[in-house]
Order: sequence, then structure tokens, then C-alpha cells
Amino acid sequence: MAPQKRGEEEATDRLLSTRSPESEEEENDEETAYESGEKVVIVGIEESKSVDDGDGSVTPPFSWKKLWLFTGPGFLMSIAFLDPGNLEGDLQAGAVAGYSLLWLLLLATVMGLLIQLLSARLGVATGRHLAELCRDEYPSWARFVLWIMAEFALIGADIQEVIGSAIAIKVLSNGFLPLWAGVIITAFDCFIFLFLEKYGVRKLEAFFAILIATMAISFAWMFGETKPSGKELLIVLYATLLLLQAWLNWILFIGVLVPKLSSRTIRQAVGVVGCAIMPHNVFLHSALVQSRKVDIHKKGRVQEAINYYSIESTIALLISFIINLFVTTVFAKAFYGTEQADRIGLVNAGQYLQEKYGRGLFPILYIWAIGLLAAGQSSTITGTYAGQFIMGGFLNLRLKKWMRALITRSFAIVPTIIVALFFDTSEATLDVLNEWLNVLQSVQIPFALIPLLSLVSKEQVMGVFKIGATLKMVAWTVAALVIVINGYLLLDFFSSQVNGLLFVSVVCAGTAAYVAFVIYLISRLGAPSAWLGLVGSKRRFTGYGN
Repeated sequence: MAPQKRGEEEATDRLLSTRSPESEEEENDEETAYESGEKVVIVGIEESKSVDDGDGSVTPPFSWKKLWLFTGPGFLMSIAFLDPGNLEGDLQAGAVAGYSLLWLLLLATVMGLLIQLLSARLGVATGRHLAELCRDEYPSWARFVLWIMAEFALIGADIQEVIGSAIAIKVLSNGFLPLWAGVIITAFDCFIFLFLEKYGVRKLEAFFAILIATMAISFAWMFGETKPSGKELLIVLYATLLLLQAWLNWILFIGVLVPKLSSRTIRQAVGVVGCAIMPHNVFLHSALVQSRKVDIHKKGRVQEAINYYSIESTIALLISFIINLFVTTVFAKAFYGTEQADRIGLVNAGQYLQEKYGRGLFPILYIWAIGLLAAGQSSTITGTYAGQFIMGGFLNLRLKKWMRALITRSFAIVPTIIVALFFDTSEATLDVLNEWLNVLQSVQIPFALIPLLSLVSKEQVMGVFKIGATLKMVAWTVAALVIVINGYLLLDFFSSQVNGLLFVSVVCAGTAAYVAFVIYLISRLGAPSAWLGLVGSKRRFTGYGN
């Protein structure tokens, strides 16, 4: 073997994360996303014997059967793009802006895909999820703040998801079941989750696939009932694809291919982008990818897993984009330019649709409610899932799954029942509450994105799988864009909602602390990773330990 080639292989070995036998034993005392027996085994299909011989640096050839075995985590991740909060953003964007924001919906989905692929890359390459890595990366006070922020983001999302399910249940029961009763019924979905998880990851993933299919059929049916303008839709999407191609090639288009936002639609545009990246979903995806057995000691196997997860995540988000497209275009066709456009929301959307398109074979009100119920139920269960990973990862808690699910569900259900009791009869107050919940999630976005991008950029953490300079630049640009857009949302919201000297003072003090913590996270980007301090301890990178 040539000295140069041998040197390259040795460098690769040094940069691939490995674990000593001692660390494997100590790992048994740590919280993990999945136990070894719970993981899906990826069997070799038509692989040459040389693939697994030697140092394992060869990536196995593509296999459709393997793609099927890796398929699942991306679809669970995609549910966050279809939760009731996103559906409300879709319908309001369509009602207020018509078809003019479809380009932004596609762009937001692409940006969300990039972030989720980085989250999956982190989980596969390190064998640990984002919450666990943050626990080792940051000092105790910082990781405590990150945990609290992640929990707040999860609670805010969960309240919207549970309320969405409760609204659907109320509609399907013809108003017999009040909002609070729907909340209690939805609260028991964590037991469905525990029941299905008991029978294996693949059973749970199949259940979510059924819920996604239910959403797709329901909203496609609505699309067929309302008959949006196919010509306008195709023109907008074609222009959007040309725009994306231009941006990817660093070309500035002027004129019709530069989308413009009017002052009337800017708020809906911000909402569309803000819904694309949800903090708890970034944590969730890095854990979900560990449901497959991947030998992280072998470069080829890690690269193989990253490739398959990239394919299935792209397919999953393409499907979620089509579903969101159905919702946006339905409400654009039905309510754009009407008096109801500025008043429409989850609570009254079904009734407005029924009044306008109630002459079909099956009441469109119930079709909408079925799709909304599937969205709410699926997202609340994945929220329970995410809550377990976040709490277990940051705090290293080893609790029984039913106990963790009960704790996670209680965090959201208790405040949601209070909300349902107070706001059951008031559409306006529910809309205001939804705005506050959007703000709550928006302020948490930097606390998921900055740690993620920091970790995937570090060779000490990722080894040879750290992202390159170009991808790093694109990722940070996307992160900065999302943070700035959500910053606009916060500024717009507080300028209209914050009144009184005391309230203003509290908001200013909180903003100062918030900005200071964000600056602290950014300032650590150039600091040596805490992983270097773990050499010889629980996690080891052999190139740095010798």
C-alpha cells in the first residue's frame, strides 16, 4: 500500500468517532434514544463480501430494500410541517395572499429540509442526539437554559396541536363535545403511542403513515371540491423553481422572478417561514435516526445511513409540501378577496368552507375536520416523543417510558385544559392566544439552530462527517434568515401588544438577557469543543486521545 494512501486511511480512522469498551459499559448508565433491542436491523442485500471487510470505509451500493428499511424517521419528522399551527398558517396565507406566497412555501420547505438533514447527519455520525450532545458541549448553567427553552418551545407547539385536535373533535361531534373534552380525549394519545411503541418502531411508523395518508386524502378531496386555478398554480410553481435554480447558482433575477411582498401579506409570509423550522423537531430528528442499527465505527456504513436518510427525508417533505399546497390553494380559491379572509382561522375554517362548498357528496366541513384531527393527533404523539428525548438527553434521566410520557404530556395538557376552559367560546381570544404561542416558539429557534450548526461544523464532534465550507455558509445563511424573519415577527407583535411602563420594562429586560445568551452561543463557535475534554472518559475520538 502506498504511504500516501495509508496516511489518508489513518487520518480517516482518527476522525471516525469510536468508543472504548469502558465507554460502552458506562453508556448503560446513560439515557439513550433507543435500546439496542429496539433498533431496526439493516440487513445486507446483494453486497459483496469486501464491503464489510477491512476498515469499513467502502459505502455499500444502493438498495431499494435498504431504502425501505431506513424509511420512517423522515416521515415522523415531516409531521411537524403538517401540524395544526402550520395548517392555520397555510389557510391564512391563502385567504389573505391568494397564490402569491406559494413560492415562499416551497422555499421555506427547502430551508426546513436543509436543517433537518443536518440534524439527521449529527445523529447518525455521532450515535447521539442533539440534546445529549448539548449536555456535554455546554456548561451546566447553559445547558439548563437550553433545556428550559426547548421545553417552552415544545409546550407552545403542543398546546396548538392539542387545541387543533380538540377543534376537530368538536366539529365531528356537531358541537356536542366542548373544547375541554376534546383536550382530555387528545391527552390519552400518549397511551396509543406507548402501546404501539411496545410492538416495535416499525409499527409506530406505520401508524403515522396512515395518519399522513388520511391528511393527504382529506385535503386532496377538498382540493378537488373547490377546484383552484390549475393554470395560476403551475405558473407560480414554475417561476418558483426557476427562482430556486437562480439562487442556487448565485444569480440575481430582476422582474417577474423576484417575488414581492405587499405590506398586507408580510405577516402571513413571516408565518409561513416561521412554521418551517420548529425547535423541538430539530431535536427530534437527530434522535429518530438512531432507531436503525448503524455501525458508527465504519465510515461506509455511516455514509450509507446518511444517504438513505437524506432520500427518505426529501420524499417525506415533498409529500408534506404537497399537502400544505392543497390547504393554501383551497383557501386561496375560496376566500381570497372576501370579507372572511381576515377573520378565518382553525375554529371557523370548516364552517366557512361548508357555507361555500356544502353541496358535495360528503360535507366538506367533516372532510376538513378529519384532516385536522389526523394532523393534531399525529403531531401531539410526535410531541410526546420529542419531549422524552429532550428531557432524557439534557437531564440524563433514566425513567420508564410511561413515566416520561406522562410527565411530558402533563407539561402541555394542564395549561391546554385551562386554555380550553377560558377560550372555548371566543374565536378572537383563541387567535390572540395562537399569536402568543407562535411568538413563544419563534424566540426558541436560535437555541436549536445555533447548537446544531455549531456541532455539525466541528471536526472533534463529527470527524470526517463535519460539513464543508460551502454547506456551512449556506446553512448559516438559512439560519440567519430564519432568525431575522422571526425577529421581525417578534418586533411586529410586541409593538402592537406591549403597553404600559412595567410591561415594557420587563420585555426590554427579557430581550437584553435573550440577546446576551444568543451572543454567548455564537461566541462559542470558535472555542475548542468540550468533546476534547471527554477524551479518555465516556466518549473518545481515537485520533485525539493518543
